[in-house]
Amino acid sequence: MLNRRQFSLLLGNSALLAQTPAAPPELDWHDARKFTVEGLGFRDVKSPYDRLPGRAENVVRQAVWDLSRDAAGAAIRFTANSTALHARWTVTNKTLAGPTITAVASSGLDLYVRFEGRWRWLGIGRPTKFPDNTDALAAAMPAGEREYLLYLPLHNPVTSLEIGVPKDSVIHSAPARLAGAKPIVFYGTSITHGFSASRSGMTHVAILGRRLNREVINLGFSGNGRMEPEVTQFVAELDPALFVLDCLPNMTAKDIEARAAACVKTLRTARPKTPILLVEDRNYTDNFLNAAHRERNETNQAAMRIVYAELQKEKIPGLYYLKADNLLGTDGEATIDSSHPTDLGFTRQAQEFAQVIEKILK
Repeated sequence: MLNRRQFSLLLGNSALLAQTPAAPPELDWHDARKFTVEGLGFRDVKSPYDRLPGRAENVVRQAVWDLSRDAAGAAIRFTANSTALHARWTVTNKTLAGPTITAVASSGLDLYVRFEGRWRWLGIGRPTKFPDNTDALAAAMPAGEREYLLYLPLHNPVTSLEIGVPKDSVIHSAPARLAGAKPIVFYGTSITHGFSASRSGMTHVAILGRRLNREVINLGFSGNGRMEPEVTQFVAELDPALFVLDCLPNMTAKDIEARAAACVKTLRTARPKTPILLVEDRNYTDNFLNAAHRERNETNQAAMRIVYAELQKEKIPGLYYLKADNLLGTDGEATIDSSHPTDLGFTRQAQEFAQVIEKILK
């Protein structure tokens, strides 16, 4: 029979054991590049998740080149039968977050799983330090093979990414896309880039990829999506199902007059049959009181409509147009700063884009 002291020690040890976390599972680590890497249009890159080829470095402006090193839009598709998924990744930018972007979106990972026929969010990789991070993306799952989609950071270059699964798990590349299902290329601004989504899977570009079951290539360059010929020549090398040009938020009416038609014609010359969707700049949500914002919207949109009409007169084929009216809704609740969408804004944008793109792809 236990005396009082022995009984107290037993209770204390039991409490201590209850508070001790379970040991992490022993993991096998796999380089993500051996799986299906999507969202990257070029293979001749300086770093594995760059968005422009290395030969662009001395061609495009420095700001565009630097932003092209961000892993925005890059994603890994794979299947695994494991009960847990972990990741470790290395970033090169010491700044893990920004004034209008979360650390998870800027420098972390975002995991989806195909469940009952559709993509469902599952977990995130939390960036806590520079340059190396390790995190559990998902745990305590029932055993069974599932397809996963892992989005890389929006605003930080990634030099390495590994996926960890418990020992004896099976992990391999996801099935190929349907034959003939080419990707969609988006060339745009910080909004295309992903500011200010809460995580990288919540940009309208990513949402559309899941909705349309297509690979999407994100060539959004924050503050620097300007339809410049030096950038357009690289965009024109790609062979997508659709080009989406959404650069107006970084342009003025004079810029549009000077460069928009040439951008379209460069793409059309390179890809005579590929549809091109021209997108108006989203309406600033404070333009009902901010005269400068209202004028910027009105002059940009008027200039773009003139260019579109002229291109139609020239019988440039395969052109489509998306007006700004409903890109962010009309209640003013869809941005963080009147310009950059929140998750609500990106969801609304994805819906507007989908209505047009689904018709084009059919």
